[in-house]
Amino acid sequence: MAPPILSYEKLGLHQGEGWLFRDLDLYVGPRDRLALIGRNGAGKTTLLKCLAGTIETDLGQRTIVPGTRVVLLEQDPDMTAYPTLEDWVLGGEGPPQPHEAASIADQIGIDLARPTATASGGERRRAAIVRALAQDPDVLLLDEPTNHLDLGAIDWLEQYLMRFKGAFIVISHDRTFLARLTKSCIWLDRGSLRRAEIGFGGFDAWTEAVYAEEERAADKLDARLKLELHWLQRGVTARRKRNQGRLAKLHEMRAQRAAMLGPAGAAKLGLARDDVKTKVVIDAEAVTKSFDDRTIIRDFSLRITRGDRIGLVGANGTGKTTLLKLLNGELAPDSGKVTKAKSLSGIVIDQQRKLMSPERRVRDVLAEGGDWIEVRGVKKHIKGYLKEYLFDPSLTEAPIGTLSGGERSRLLLAREFARASNLLVLDEPTNDLDLETLDLLQEVIADYDGTVLIVSHDRDFLDKTVTVTLGLDGSGKVDIVAGGYEDWVKRKTAPVPRAPAKAGALAGTNTKSSPVSKKLSFKDQRDLDRLPAEVERLEREIAAAETALHDPDLFMKHPDKFAALTKSIDSKRAEKDAAEARWLEVAEMAEALAA
Repeated sequence: MAPPILSYEKLGLHQGEGWLFRDLDLYVGPRDRLALIGRNGAGKTTLLKCLAGTIETDLGQRTIVPGTRVVLLEQDPDMTAYPTLEDWVLGGEGPPQPHEAASIADQIGIDLARPTATASGGERRRAAIVRALAQDPDVLLLDEPTNHLDLGAIDWLEQYLMRFKGAFIVISHDRTFLARLTKSCIWLDRGSLRRAEIGFGGFDAWTEAVYAEEERAADKLDARLKLELHWLQRGVTARRKRNQGRLAKLHEMRAQRAAMLGPAGAAKLGLARDDVKTKVVIDAEAVTKSFDDRTIIRDFSLRITRGDRIGLVGANGTGKTTLLKLLNGELAPDSGKVTKAKSLSGIVIDQQRKLMSPERRVRDVLAEGGDWIEVRGVKKHIKGYLKEYLFDPSLTEAPIGTLSGGERSRLLLAREFARASNLLVLDEPTNDLDLETLDLLQEVIADYDGTVLIVSHDRDFLDKTVTVTLGLDGSGKVDIVAGGYEDWVKRKTAPVPRAPAKAGALAGTNTKSSPVSKKLSFKDQRDLDRLPAEVERLEREIAAAETALHDPDLFMKHPDKFAALTKSIDSKRAEKDAAEARWLEVAEMAEALAA
């Protein structure tokens, strides 16, 4: 194991009335790929700033190998003092070389001449990435790097980091991004820091193993502490155990929607029964919309029914927001028509949501200063309602200004979801949310009685949430695909089927059509039934091995055991990946047959 190039020993930071964290030990090796994970408000961003040396801590010693360049990519850097993005990129302390910045700007697709005052969130984020990467860092500290980026920019950043020769620590809500890039996890939880030499793909299994061990230890504690531990886990382990059932329901809904969509590329839904027609909430017919000489949406037709979860995906500027506004009635089409059900009542939560006034209290935001909030017609005490959204009930009197960005976003979701509605419009809802809040958001959407329209670049979130994906490429055409983001990608990359050969065109060809199977083969059905349990078994074994592996004394005292555990984990990960891929294959076959 290579010696660390950056480390912090016994790190402690006092914040407010107590310690945010204390006695943390953290080291970064020369090629580490670390995911920093923790709840909103746990101190993840603050910890990155401590490592970067921009915050003076109360305790601890920071050690860095001479000549090591550490660069922090902040979530929302202040650019107000600079006229253009280029002025900001090339200004300040330790600016990059202009030619390096220009090269990276060209690759990621950003015009640095853009005035900072009118730059969008995506343009500002690209500029921040340009400055960070062009400084030629040895250690990159990335705080939510994919926020406001479109899918093309995210893919570019992933490819860059895969080739990156230095080390990085990343905070991100994007599970796909983390799973593709990270090799180790550091978990900031209740003021302590744990590390496991696993990629993000094994994080859930590892944390559940840790919670299980804590629960066994809690058996020796008094009832009050056990109840507190139960409350902590209620939003984590129990929620994740419901995911499989929720995903099974989502697959069923996708299969039903695929049957309604009919042949690939069909834009208009056929209505077989009168009772289906009564469920139509938005009916778009031959809709076209242009700005100046550019057609953004061309001849788009779709009937959206009650309970649909519609995801809109595509690069920035391809027309996602335009289509969203056409569907919810904010924008009128140039031709065609959009008919909305008279009873439709919507809530719009957009990506430009303003942070709530910092001097207001949590109580003021949720209940106008009172103790009770009406949640879709049912009165609930605000302390109980805060628990449902993973807040400590004691935060009722906390000023909004003391909450982290993710906590403010979560509070906004809690307030908006309390309102009665049957249409939910979410524009980039995952920005600034932690992974546990994303789990909660997926659950709330799954249980929502109405229709949901979602614009998001979070691939994992879309795959676990939507029943229909609308894919835009900027040409005006809108792909309509039953399924999530990965289903849309497969549609785009699938080879064009050849026209069938005419009867008798080939000598000796049997003109009788082969019977088409209407069910899975015995082997396929067996794999579909048994593989979920097999994946769970492998996850348990991996988690147990990883728990043993993160013993700090193991490598020094028992190097042979350390090596054997590492080899076993790699082998079992490969088995699990193969099992998951096979299960996905047969599950898609089953969906296709059902459709």
